[in-house]
Amino acid sequence: QVQLVESGGGLVQAGGSLRLSCAASGRTFSSYRMGWFRQAPGKEREFVASINWSGSSTNTADSVKGRFTISRDNAKNTVYLQMNSLTPEDTAVYYCARAVGGVSTTTQNYDSWGQGTQVTVSS
Repeated sequence: QVQLVESGGGLVQAGGSLRLSCAASGRTFSSYRMGWFRQAPGKEREFVASINWSGSSTNTADSVKGRFTISRDNAKNTVYLQMNSLTPEDTAVYYCARAVGGVSTTTQNYDSWGQGTQVTVSS
């Protein structure tokens, strides 16, 4: 398995931006699709975005499309989530995860997870 460590969360005002990073251990990072999920208090973990191994193809949830962008740097074993125009509804713990197959928006198809980073958006 791979170890994933998220960073970059924090408190931001509505309309602001944050960039999350997820650093992965191991030499096989570039072979896998990676994803971001989030979980707000009392809610289920939900898909945010995913990116294929090369970075040439992405999949983004409708709720964040046009505001959030996923990217990766395989030389740095890192995947990013650029979040713009944040709203209080984006408040959640954000997790990165490694996919075990192709395009998927369900947690069951991701086998390694980071510890999460808190994002809080104030109104």
